This record gives sequence, structure tokens and C-alpha cells, in this order.
Amino acid sequence: MSTTETAVTERDESLTSVNPATGETLATYRIDDEDAVRAAVAKARTAAATWGTLTYDERKKYLLRWTSKLVEKSDALCELIHAENGKPRDDAFLELMLALEHISWAAKNAEKVLKAKKVSPGALMANFSAHLEQRPLGVIGVIGPWNYPVYTPNGSIAYALAAGNTVVFKPSEFSTGIGNFFAAAFAEANPELPDGVFTTVNGYGATGAALVRAGVDKIAFTGSTATGKKIMAAAAETLTPVLLECGGKDAVIVAADADIKAAADAVAWGATANSGQTCAGVERVYVDRSIADEFVAEVKRILTEIKPGSDDKASYGPMTMPAQIDIVRRHIEDALKNGGKAVLGGPESVQGPYIAPVVIVDADESSDAVCEETFGPTVTIKTVNGVDEAIKLTNNNKYGLGSAVYSKKQGLEIARRLSVGCTSVNSVLGFAAIAALPFGGVGDSGIGRIHGAPGMLEFTRPHSIAVQRFTIPGMALLSYSRTDRTMKLLRKLVPFLHGRHK
Repeated sequence: MSTTETAVTERDESLTSVNPATGETLATYRIDDEDAVRAAVAKARTAAATWGTLTYDERKKYLLRWTSKLVEKSDALCELIHAENGKPRDDAFLELMLALEHISWAAKNAEKVLKAKKVSPGALMANFSAHLEQRPLGVIGVIGPWNYPVYTPNGSIAYALAAGNTVVFKPSEFSTGIGNFFAAAFAEANPELPDGVFTTVNGYGATGAALVRAGVDKIAFTGSTATGKKIMAAAAETLTPVLLECGGKDAVIVAADADIKAAADAVAWGATANSGQTCAGVERVYVDRSIADEFVAEVKRILTEIKPGSDDKASYGPMTMPAQIDIVRRHIEDALKNGGKAVLGGPESVQGPYIAPVVIVDADESSDAVCEETFGPTVTIKTVNGVDEAIKLTNNNKYGLGSAVYSKKQGLEIARRLSVGCTSVNSVLGFAAIAALPFGGVGDSGIGRIHGAPGMLEFTRPHSIAVQRFTIPGMALLSYSRTDRTMKLLRKLVPFLHGRHK
């Protein structure tokens, strides 16, 4: 989900997965070309004829079997996430745990969200019954990210499957092994299902582009805004709908009445967890002047003890994508040139695949470190004169994904004034862990939602059915047989129904 394109040389036939901490080769995968992608979509189309006609209870059984298989294989999966993505094993387990929560919620709530509903036909169509039903779209193409290689794409995969769709998943080239493991666990848990309910295709950007063109019924993409725009343009050629979960530049507002220690603890974690490679992580903070010095000192105190690495003592791991390191360094340097002061770390914090925490105060709002997605373990903190200024600065950004507010008395009030998709009050990222809450943003942060009921509905189409139960003599409105008497009656009735509001 970084703002840069993947700086990897595309090869003709194979993709090599490496450990970002050591450069060690983990595995080699065959790249799926356009023909292979189309074949995968065709297989998924065939499987959809079976999967899409199952009952909600039947699909729930298969999805929950999948969660059990993932739990059974959790040690192996977490070890693979640690090796291929770089994050600590405990963080890998937390990611898997959240994914399991979402699979379970989708499986257990699909019928409640999608079941057929009767709606009122209205006074003029009282001889009709009206039914609203949700149909699966068919085959969903999912293009996933590398930073949360299980949790994030699962927000589309699990909900699409629960809604009755089949899925073709293209994992990031930086987490190919993880994506294949995730899909293989589904097949292993459900051997009686036809091949193609949930499959993967492997490769670089060309494979993802082929998936967009392969005749899927919707594309769900997580990644950079720049790539999201390209996918949307390509999908427009066939009017293929898209769900885009793109970048973020999430802000935290720390009001004068905030619990300073709690806010500092949350900001320190939110800015550096997963090496800062979190689309809804903390990137900028606006803190009230009356508590700014104490807050900054507390953030610095916490992060002084936080170290990156690959051993069990490390708080977070290496940068997963090498090209992102240069962007982080450039943002730090630009912030310092534009009035910012590093109270912890600086350009020297960038050491190989690891970046130590960096805290910069009062950088100019026009600097890249404030305006653009940094996607590294850095944070900018700006002193403001009250909540109104903090809200104005928070909203003055092209991204609008997540946010957080720390205030003992006005947290909800402040949250409701923010132009974002998600807000946590007196926490960070709480919304991402609650399966019933939709996740997504506005502006350059994307289109559509994953998770919750809205996330389920993303992968269905509404089917409206009107059934005429009986005829009313002389009231055949949708017919040339209607009479002048009927029209005179309607001219009297319509003002009574709709013309009395003053």
C-alpha cells in the first residue's frame, strides 16, 4: 500500500521469493501469464456454478473448516510470514488472529446481511409484493498487498466467498508464498469442493493486469493510489466494477484533555508497528499546545527503547520492499529542510533493511513527510492551538482512510468532524479489528469498503422483483387499458399523498 510502484524487474518465467532481512531465497514460483490467468478465471467460473448455489449454512461450514485448518497450521504460516514478510512472529500471529475473526464473522453473518427482504410497494402499487434479493457477482479477482499479506486481502476474499462468489487471488510478489499457503489451506480443509473456489495466480504487475482483463465480475485491489488508478482505468474498458483500498496519511488528534501517556503509547506503536508499513497506521499527529511538550517527551521516551530486527527481541522487522527505504529517507530529509526538528533519529536511522524510529516535530505542512504516504517507522508531530485547528489540518489532505482522537470528553464530537472512512477514539486502529465495522477511505484512499455488512454487499448485486398479486379493475396503470376515470382519480390522490408538506 505504499505510494511507489514496485521496483522489481519482471522476468519471463519465474518469481523468486526472498527474506527481506537476509536476502535469502525462500522459494521460486512460476509466473502466470495472460493465458494462465484466463484459465484460472475459467476454472473459477465453473466452480461458481457449485459454490454459488450452496446454502448459507453450507458455505458457513466450509469457511469455518478453513479457519480450523488455519489454526492447525498457524505455526507454519506465522513462520512463513516472518520469513517472507519480515514481521515478528507474534505480529504474524496477531494478523492471522484478526483474519480468522473476519472469516468467522463473514461466515456466520452472510445470511443475515444478504437474505431476501420484502419491502413496501407503496400506496399506488399496493396490489404488488416487492422483494429485494442479493445475488453473488460470480468470480472476484483480488489483488493483494505485501504489508498485511493475510489480513488485508482476506477482507475481500472471505466476504466474497461468504456471499457465494469464487475468488482468484493474485498475492503481492513480495508475499507470494503466504498467499499460496492461505489458498492451499482452504482447499486442504475442503477436499470435496470443486477446484477453483479459491485459487491463486502468481506474478508481478503484468499478472495483476491480466487478472483485471480476464473477465472477472469485480476487482478488489489493495495497494498504492497510483496503481489503483491504473486498475480503475483498465477495468473501465469492460465496465468491470472495482473496490480500491489505497494509501493513507492517517492523523491522530491529541486534545488538551487527553490521557497523555495513553495517547503517546498508542502513537508510538501506531507509527512504528510493522515497520510503519500500515496504510491506516499513525503518520502525523496534531497535539494541543498546552500538553505538547509532555506528549512529545513521552513519545520519545517510549520509542528510544524500540528497536527493529529479526530476532525474538525485536519490536518490528525490516522494510519488506527495498524501494520503500529510499522514500522514507527522502521524506525525513525533506521534513528537516522544511522546518522540522528531529527529536529522535533522523536520516542516520535508515540502516540497510532496518529503519529505527524517527520523530519529527513541527515540519511544514507542505513537506512530503506530512503530505505523502511515508510507509515507514516515522511520525510527524505538530503543535496546534486547539481542536478546530487540528481538525482543519487533519482534513487538509488528499488521503482520508483512518484516524484517531484522544480526548476524555469530546472524542466522538471530534471524530464526527473528520473527513475519513474510519476513526478510533482513545485508541488507534480499533476499527480494523472489529469485524462488523466496514473499512475503507475517501479521496485518494480509495473506493468502496471491506468488512462488515457493507463489505459483504460489495460482492453482490441487488435483484429487485415485483410480483403483481391481483388486479384492480380500472387501475391498470402500466397498460394502455387504463381509463380517463383512473387518471382523474390519480390527479386527486397524488396531491393528497405528496402535496400537503409545508
